Amino acid sequence: MAPPLLSFTLSLPPFLRPTRTSNPTPIRSSDSSSMDPHSHSPPKRVVVCGGGVIGVCTAYFLAKNGAVVTLVEKSSVACAASGKSGGFLALDWCDGGPLESLARASFNLHRTLAAELDGPESYGYRPLNTLSLTVTESQTSKAHSGKSDLPGWVDGPGRRPRTIGTAATTAQVHPRLFCRTLISKAVEVYGVEVVIGKVEEVGVVEGRVDSVVLEGGRVINSDAVVLALGPWCGKFEMLSTLFRVYGLKAHSIVLRPKEPEAITPHALFLSYYSAQGGKPLDPEVYPRPSGEVYICGMSSEAEVPDNPEEIVGNPESIETLKRVASNVSSHLREGKAEVKAEQACFLPCTDDGPPVIGELPGIKGCYVATGHNCWGILNGPATGAAMAELVLDGQASIVDLSLFSPARFVGPRKKSLGH
Repeated sequence: MAPPLLSFTLSLPPFLRPTRTSNPTPIRSSDSSSMDPHSHSPPKRVVVCGGGVIGVCTAYFLAKNGAVVTLVEKSSVACAASGKSGGFLALDWCDGGPLESLARASFNLHRTLAAELDGPESYGYRPLNTLSLTVTESQTSKAHSGKSDLPGWVDGPGRRPRTIGTAATTAQVHPRLFCRTLISKAVEVYGVEVVIGKVEEVGVVEGRVDSVVLEGGRVINSDAVVLALGPWCGKFEMLSTLFRVYGLKAHSIVLRPKEPEAITPHALFLSYYSAQGGKPLDPEVYPRPSGEVYICGMSSEAEVPDNPEEIVGNPESIETLKRVASNVSSHLREGKAEVKAEQACFLPCTDDGPPVIGELPGIKGCYVATGHNCWGILNGPATGAAMAELVLDGQASIVDLSLFSPARFVGPRKKSLGH
């Protein structure tokens, strides 16, 4: 039986609303609690560039630990992948690879944040079970009936279900609400300033960061800068000359079934065989506690547009996802579910796989955090906490960042880490 449905409402201050203005707009809380009363030196001034999950988490933990933080976002907080992703969290799915310690630390930090920020009510945090299964379009007429290992609402031609995550190892958040809850707390309690504007340049004097220059000429003086621009890092020359960040365009739809109470908290990872043949697709299905169902897939490398508000999905990919939905469940078919969103976003990826997190070689005080691919929402909290430690203390303790250092793209290490 499905749990009670939750309704999420969050009053949006200006910096959370989409905007097309080119004039930088500052918003600052009057709260001064970000000042550390025990510090004998002025707090460090840090500009975080990018209002996605990585930038928001970094700004949150920096300010919570005493820094004076300005977050610069071109459009609105969580307007791109951080607002349009699935919000799936997994404790151990990255085990055995370079992300293992980061993912485990971040999964646990998500749990801590949910307790502190009332995550279940504020942004749909909940543990859930996760299944893999095979769906073949040509077998539509062979929907399962009676006793089955599948949830009752998965009444299409699903076969070979297997549990790949339990409530102890997998969970979810609504990514946009998570980001906006976190930045609202950062502004109201820790004094973060959010500026809507485009970063034009990072000012460097004698090998050290001293400012950020915005389009229109505003200069924000700073002791450190964190570039968390997602796939737009690839358009920033001081980064693109060192490493490549490219965008993987991923599509998604959000449906609202007429009988949302029938949908139980089971995430589905599919091997989906189209009636047209060819290799199987790998869409994912995430029911949300609000009663909506999020379905994603159909990813390919594409050129990242300058304006995140201009990203739209390819009609063929959207139609494929609707077909997937109808074959997974009768509750998700046309006429039985309302289409709430048809969308696309760009996941930031690196050529060698792991994200890039650390200080840029040769520029003191200039840090980067990008390239998290499909695990940005999962790894946002630990990345932000580690970046805060690195910027303020010179070293991260929550997770070893050496594997993610941008220095890996320089000199001999470049060859040793290449695939």
